[in-house]
Amino acid sequence: MTNRTWLTPGTHERLTAELAVLTGTADAETREAHAFPVIEDKDAREARVNRIQEILKDAVIGEAPPDDGVAEPGMVVTVRYGADPDPETFLLGVRDRADADEIPVCSPESPLGQALIGAAQGEERTYKAPSGRILTVRLVRAVPYGSEAAEVP
Repeated sequence: MTNRTWLTPGTHERLTAELAVLTGTADAETREAHAFPVIEDKDAREARVNRIQEILKDAVIGEAPPDDGVAEPGMVVTVRYGADPDPETFLLGVRDRADADEIPVCSPESPLGQALIGAAQGEERTYKAPSGRILTVRLVRAVPYGSEAAEVP
């Protein structure tokens, strides 16, 4: 799955509907059901259409990755930053303008996402934050999105 984009079914549905609205192919029900921002600028609209098409091109929709405790797109991960005792849980997946099913999302292309990809439970990684600081993160847990174990408390 290295060059493919992992999407939740909800994100896939939202992006497909947005693309239909932007390209003028959406039916009235789709236009009414989704309140996408109106993009008046032709170049900005074309850029957004291209971005959505790029995301959807080779997307993996909701396919569960192996339940092997290794962080990869489609996994709900719990991490601890440095010495902070409070864990954070989020989905490694496409973040594009919305969180999936009420769970925070971290893009696998972000510095944090890149640091976590391939990490095993208990493994510590470092990454460079946008501020330039080097941060440490420990993978506490990684479970496939949609599994019972992935539910965020």
